[in-house]
Amino acid sequence: MTADGGPELVQLLTPEGERVHHPEYDVDLSDEQLRGLYRDLVLVRRVDSEATALQRQGELGLWAQCIGQEAAQVGSGRALLPGDFAFPTYREHGVAWARGVQPLQLLGLFRGVTNGGWDPHEHNMALYTIVIGDQTLHAVGYAMGMQRDGSDDATICYFGDGATSQGDVNEAFVFSAVYNAPVVFFCQNNQWAISEPLERQTRIPLYRRADGFGFPGVRVDGNDVLAVLAVTSAALQAAREGQGPTLIEAFTYRMGAHTTSDDPTRYRVSADLEAWKLKDPIERLRVYLARNGWADHDYFDAIDAEAETLAIHLREGCRSMPNPEKTSMFDHVYAAPHPLVEAERAEFAAYHASFAGGEH
Repeated sequence: MTADGGPELVQLLTPEGERVHHPEYDVDLSDEQLRGLYRDLVLVRRVDSEATALQRQGELGLWAQCIGQEAAQVGSGRALLPGDFAFPTYREHGVAWARGVQPLQLLGLFRGVTNGGWDPHEHNMALYTIVIGDQTLHAVGYAMGMQRDGSDDATICYFGDGATSQGDVNEAFVFSAVYNAPVVFFCQNNQWAISEPLERQTRIPLYRRADGFGFPGVRVDGNDVLAVLAVTSAALQAAREGQGPTLIEAFTYRMGAHTTSDDPTRYRVSADLEAWKLKDPIERLRVYLARNGWADHDYFDAIDAEAETLAIHLREGCRSMPNPEKTSMFDHVYAAPHPLVEAERAEFAAYHASFAGGEH
């Protein structure tokens, strides 16, 4: 790594695709499991690139890219057990993939035809959160509920380096430490909080902030899917065993824009982008598989073909999404019917019915 992950960075697979040893973290995966991780990475990137293209064509209102961060998301997502619960930001497309959320459900949210996208309890993954950092409090509260219910499960919460400056995140650290909550804080440090560089957020490595709150922190190579899987699995297991929270800093890089409304060329230099391209999470795993004879050209071609089929499915599915019923926005404001919400629903419906045809 360059300037840099530093000597404390956990890494199991180098950017050149070489397997390395770490004294504390490791994974023992079959050839099939390794190929499965590669497939995850490729398909998640294809979803991301296709969604970006759809936004440029006017089919989506906005899209938050995750290109370059696939290993951090897939590795941590695949570390989760079925009973664990994930709390994402708005960029965790790889985590959603790992939790079984269909990509079209993600696109529906950014197309504006759904008020969420999926049933959180079906996938044990909360809906995307736009307000920076508030999902950390949700994750801690949910983890404390698990704890009081006697559950052996844990929660994981995702946020970026910029969110670490938010009060909600630090309050979540306090609550989790004091109540020994079974939660893993997963910070994707992609170096940029929109246009603000990391040095505007902290004077020390982010994972070391955990020391001040009384729980462990670890920095992992966020472009190394094996290391992320190993570190996240260990942190989740510690949480399940009653050891409390862990802060994971996945050291990675945002290869794309913050969102499709952003122009990163205005605030960062192209040399940094080119340097990080050499650490691509997909390419290093591809080299590792090929070098050890666990995958050949036919396999890689088949995955590429599957990715193209997925892209076609997304294009067709996105464009054919029906518009929602206007009053559906009131359906899930509360878990049970509420008089005020029902009154607002009736007022909204009457207003629209007052127009000719009732469709304006």
